[in-house]
Amino acid sequence: MKQNKKYQPKPLFKERIESLLEDEEDIEKFWEFVKKDLPKSIRCNTLKILPFELKERLEKKWKIKQPFPQHPEIIVIISDLLPGELGKSKEHLLGLFYVQEISSMMPILALTPKPEDIFLDLCAAPGSKTTQTSALMQNSGIIIANDVSLSRISILSANSERTGASNIIITRHDGVQLCKKLKKLKMKFSKILVDVPCSGEGNIRSNPATFKMWNIKVVNKLSRIQKKLLGAAFELLKPEGELLYSTCTHAPEENELVIQNLLDKYDIEIQPINLPLKTRPGLTKWQNQTLSPELNKACRIYPQDNNTEGFFLCKMKKLGEK
Repeated sequence: MKQNKKYQPKPLFKERIESLLEDEEDIEKFWEFVKKDLPKSIRCNTLKILPFELKERLEKKWKIKQPFPQHPEIIVIISDLLPGELGKSKEHLLGLFYVQEISSMMPILALTPKPEDIFLDLCAAPGSKTTQTSALMQNSGIIIANDVSLSRISILSANSERTGASNIIITRHDGVQLCKKLKKLKMKFSKILVDVPCSGEGNIRSNPATFKMWNIKVVNKLSRIQKKLLGAAFELLKPEGELLYSTCTHAPEENELVIQNLLDKYDIEIQPINLPLKTRPGLTKWQNQTLSPELNKACRIYPQDNNTEGFFLCKMKKLGEK
């Protein structure tokens, strides 16, 4: 496996990461894996082709593996690829697969959307999870896919069209403002994904510039934004509806502390999550703060556990009307 040389963590970032891990061996493995290039993974688009059919096509030119028998749509490319080779392949251009990192696929697997759902994807662009949702919903039900950025909306629209995802309504709004408008219309959702903008600590392998850009002030600023987005979205959930909050960061301020803020205000049940890869429980303590023991049902994904990017997921059910 190739080594990624663009690697220089700031002292505070290094200290915080190491305080999250179990022991010296775990810490060593973390820093070892974040230096390595990320394996190439794709998701079979079952709206257009079945996994075994795509497998037959791809094996004619690449060596591949399907690491999770219960999820054959998840495919890893073992062969060395030329720059841009995946994106330029006929199968990609035809929308038969979507280039997506494995940990990024986990939120939708955890949320388990069904064909009859009315689904809100609050921060949807560029559309990896939106199109994955559409495939699991078999192009039925309704998905409102929102983003605030016009350029990212354009990519979301192109990806939806390429994959044949036709049950998607795309909107462009600030996430909190959209939720307020939908609340006035008394619109409720059975499933909501809040995959928020974050500091990207989990994406170091694909974006080593994160080391240079990382700043604790940014982490705290994003945490405030995330709390607003999550709170606004939660009010749109039907009673007994489910919401999945996710980030691609390890920062507790953007993960468990955001969920704790919601727990303090609403009648919520945190749901256990079963995923096909190794996860670690959410934190119930961070620095001088003691958090709800229910947060151990959240999931942390670390790069050294599955040779993936880092991720955080928490699934919640709404119990009351508030």
